[in-house]
Amino acid sequence: MAKAFGASVITVYQTLRDLANKDNHGFLSDVEFNRFANYAQLNVFNNLFNELKDSRRLNKAGFEPSRDKARFKRIQEDLSFFSKKKEVTRDSVTFIHEKPEDLSRIISIATAGGFVLDQSTKRPIEICYDEEKIERILANNLSSPTEEFPIALVSEDISVFPTSINLIEIRYYKQPQGRSALTGARVSSPPKYEPAVGNTVDFELPEHYVSDLIEEMARMMGLNLRDRDIQAYGTNEAQLNNQAETY
Repeated sequence: MAKAFGASVITVYQTLRDLANKDNHGFLSDVEFNRFANYAQLNVFNNLFNELKDSRRLNKAGFEPSRDKARFKRIQEDLSFFSKKKEVTRDSVTFIHEKPEDLSRIISIATAGGFVLDQSTKRPIEICYDEEKIERILANNLSSPTEEFPIALVSEDISVFPTSINLIEIRYYKQPQGRSALTGARVSSPPKYEPAVGNTVDFELPEHYVSDLIEEMARMMGLNLRDRDIQAYGTNEAQLNNQAETY
């Protein structure tokens, strides 16, 4: 079995199967499960950034600092699994640096370099998402970027100024790979679907996100299958988690 530290696809499937088939009639197939699994993982992953922003805001406001710092640290640790570093060379024709294909969010950009006399030659690159601001900076001789103080415009691609900078290093969070997969076979008497354990691929999210994945998939499946029990389970689990976080 392709096993990592990620949330168990078997656990998530079996819970959803029991919810969908409490009376042992019908079955939840691998096709149905996989249809929702990767979207659910992406939704939970994206929500981590909202939680990170909220916990940072609460820390600054001074609300429950010790508890919220722990929450902030936990989310940072979970996101660190998705952290990557890649060197990107500037295109000689367009003078742009292409974003990594699996990019979700940029952490930082720096010039590529090494060490000279134990001193790093890398230079941090200021990141800007505002094209009008970049135009003002480039038009002003006093604020014009240099190789010591470069700046990058991040849009569809990445444009680094000055354009003499050829190689950059991007640190970023990658998108969760759409690889959580379940395969198995239908068995009879009564009809039921059994996952083939040896052929499963777990989620990339850590194991403690099993309940979040179940909640997200329960809501998604409840909406599409019009199963009120599944919808209710997802809603109730979310409410219980929210209540637990208030204590």
